[in-house]
Parts: sequence; structure tokens; C-alpha cells
Amino acid sequence: MSGSLWLKPPREGATLPAIPRPRREEAPKTPHAPKTPDTPKTPHAEKTPHAESAPDADLAPDPLDELAERIDGFVAAAVHPDEVAALLESDGMTDDHIRLTYGRADSFALAEDLYARVERRHPAPQAPPAGPRFDGLAHCLLRGFVFALPGLAYVLAAPLLAGEQGRFGLPGGTVPLLAGAVTGWVWNQALSHRAYTWLGLGDRPAAARALLTGALPGALAGTGVALAVAAPGETPAAVFAAGQALYLAAATVLLVLGRERALLGALVPLAGAVPAFRWDLPDPLRIGLLLASLTAAVALAALVLRPGLRRAAAGRGGPPRAASLPYGLFGLGSGLLVLHAGVGATPVGGAGAVVALTLSMGPAEWLLHRFRGESLTRLRTLTTARAFRRAVTGTLVLCLGGYLTVLVSLALAVTLAWPGAPWPTLPRLLALLLVGTALWLGLLLQAFGAVLGAATVCLLAAAAQTALPAAGPAAAGGAAAVLAVLTCVLLVRPTAHRV
Repeated sequence: MSGSLWLKPPREGATLPAIPRPRREEAPKTPHAPKTPDTPKTPHAEKTPHAESAPDADLAPDPLDELAERIDGFVAAAVHPDEVAALLESDGMTDDHIRLTYGRADSFALAEDLYARVERRHPAPQAPPAGPRFDGLAHCLLRGFVFALPGLAYVLAAPLLAGEQGRFGLPGGTVPLLAGAVTGWVWNQALSHRAYTWLGLGDRPAAARALLTGALPGALAGTGVALAVAAPGETPAAVFAAGQALYLAAATVLLVLGRERALLGALVPLAGAVPAFRWDLPDPLRIGLLLASLTAAVALAALVLRPGLRRAAAGRGGPPRAASLPYGLFGLGSGLLVLHAGVGATPVGGAGAVVALTLSMGPAEWLLHRFRGESLTRLRTLTTARAFRRAVTGTLVLCLGGYLTVLVSLALAVTLAWPGAPWPTLPRLLALLLVGTALWLGLLLQAFGAVLGAATVCLLAAAAQTALPAAGPAAAGGAAAVLAVLTCVLLVRPTAHRV
């Protein structure tokens, strides 16, 4: 791109090069010049339309002035000429058309002229919405709590799943549980993207229809994978994995449609797992609590999906299904990174790391919203690309640092609350921070549409950890470094923040 992020400020008093435009060539008029016999006299020679017109009437209107007036509002709010060039190209202006019409070499040269000609007029930042200041934070914390609370189901089911020694050095039943969970993460992440796309188009019934048609196949896929990988003696784990797949489908429906409080109510029976940390509960009580929570979640999901039953709920073609595939791949990569964060330590210590990462997803969402909001504010108030780049970089460092601080605090809190949990060592904390950095930066890139790069990096890191478990910290660190570079390259550009 010519000019990249270099900003050339307009000079006062500078004039733009003249734009070639057609002009009629006429002989100078002399009202009192004597007539010569060589000039024939015509009936209309004494009065012509041009004789009564003003001297500037022959000048054609400047096409650059017309263009500047037409897109004045956009150019005035632009932070860099590249934004104007992107608008011109999206409007279908080719370089040939620009050369013939405006006398400029290409869209970038025309954008620089327009940017220099129009005065900067950035709209004032919008006033914060009325209401409590931390409503958004409370909502995101609620989501983080809802993400982590299903972990109590594993505490309730642990005695029911105990069996023979499992494979790959894992406890019995772990393989079908992990296989079913990862399948659910991939499917439901892609399904969520498709439903959110419908919501972005303002068609809530179509979003409900997409969830209605996609949730059940996702539950069947998770169940089928768990049953396929289950070994003899792991039948109880496969049955639990089937219930897990059904819950993931119902939770996806409720979370996408904004029913977090309803999902929290469905998870209340799992609070019965708290006494199970110290005392042994009867097996019928454990099974009853699990079934009560699962039944409530499925019933609530069925209630909110009623708008999707309407025949016209998805009358349009909708977004292409292939566009949701990278989001599913990102769910696979990030899910495997979280699982690897819990492997290699003691069972309790590994579970504590997974719980801390899961709980941190709520604050992570809030910090993502904060970064987006602060970036949009800077886009409206700053007038140079350099100032915008510095401001966005500072906001990125603060938000990432805030998330990592929350993650460490949660890890320490889980260690204190979990009976018998070992105190995390410095290498374990460092590995947890690297995984957290990769996850948060990946979520940030996903929020700005660069999901394919984030998914690729996370998948490669997860594959490296799976093939060589000892390389876990190095793989997570490499993923965090690559995602940091991608974030700095993509998100310091003003055009990445235009909505």
C-alpha cells in the first residue's frame, strides 16, 4: 500500500494541482471593434447566448469538489487517507476511472487529495449509557460463573465413573469424556457464530431456527464420538458424555439468546456437589442432582427456541455455512490448549488450572468489550494515525495485563478453596499465563474477524503439545508470541476498527 500508515498533514495555504477539465476556446470579445468586410454577418451574430452569460459559465464543475462534497462526512472523520482509499475502492472506482475522471494516478493519490482538502471533524464521543457503571462487568462475570459451574457435575459424577485404569496414563473414562467435550466445543462454537450472524442481521427468529436445527445434531455428534472411543469398562463415562453433549447444546442455545440467568437457575442443583468435597453422598442423590440440572437446561432451551418453529424464520439464504468453520476450528484449538493446561500436574492442580481459565472467560469478555470501546473512542477523537497507533497499543497492554492479573488471582483463589490442592509453582504459573495470553489474544482477533489466523496458531500449538507433551510451555509461549505480533500488526490500523 502506498503511504502505509505515514500521514502527511495538509500545509496551510498549499494549493492542489489543477485537474484537467474541458474548456471552450473562444476569441476575445471586443464590443467596440470595427467590423471588417471579411466577417460575414449572420442574423444571430448580434445576440448569442454566450454574450449574455457570465465569464465563468464556461468552466466545467470540478469533479474532485463534487466528490469531496458527496463523501464529506466520511473524509472528515477519517484518521488516515487509507480509510478514504478503502471507501473509494469499495465504491467500485478503478484506477482507470480515477485517471480519466479526476486526473489522479490511483485511489491512494485521490484519497490523499481528498484527505488534505477536507477539514478534520471528528464527532464527539458518545455519552456513557445511563445506569450502573459496572452493568457490563456484572453480566460478563455472570457468564464466567456459568461457564465454570458445570465443572461441579464432574465432582458429583466422579465416584460413578471410577473404574479400571484408563489409557494414555489418564484415569478411566477420561478419553470418552474429553473426546465428547472437544467435539461439542467445535460444533457449538461454529453454531454460535452462525446464530450470532443472524442476530447481527436483526433476525432473532432465524437465529433461533439455526440453533434449533443445529443443536440436536451437535449433541448426537458428541455422543457418537464418545461411544466410538469408549473402551470396555468405560460405559458409565460414555453415558455421562452423552448427557454432557446434550447439556452443551442446551447451554449454547441459552447463552447465544442471552438467557444466562435462566441457565444459572438450571445449574443450581449442581451446588449439591459442594458437600461432596468432604463427605460421601449416596449414588441416587448424585444421579438425581445431575438429571435435575440437565432436564432444567434442556427444558429452558426448548422454551426459548419456540420462535424458531415459525415457517418463515429462515426464509432467506443466510450467511454461508463455510464462514462458521474457522470459528469451530478456533474452538478446537483453544479447547485443546485449556485441556493441556490441566495435564502434567497433579489431578487437583491440573483441575484448578482449568477451573481458573474457565472462570476467567467472564472477565476476558468484559476486557474485550473495553478494548473495543476505547479503540472506537480514540478513533473519534484522535486526528493522526501515529497517535491512534500509540493509544491502541497502550490500551491493548492494559487490557491484556488486567486479564492476566485476574487469571493469576483466580488460580490462587481456587488453590485456597480446593481441599488438598498444592500451591502452584512458578513454572506452572508461567505456563498458565502463556496459555491465558494465547487465549485472550485469540479471542480478540476472533472478535475483529481475524479468526482464521488465530485458529491456525492455536491448532498448531495444541498439535505440538499433543505430539510432545514436554514442549507444552514452549508451544504455548510460541503461540502467544505469534498472536501478539498478529494483533499488533492488524489492530493498530484505523481501518480495522471501523464498524
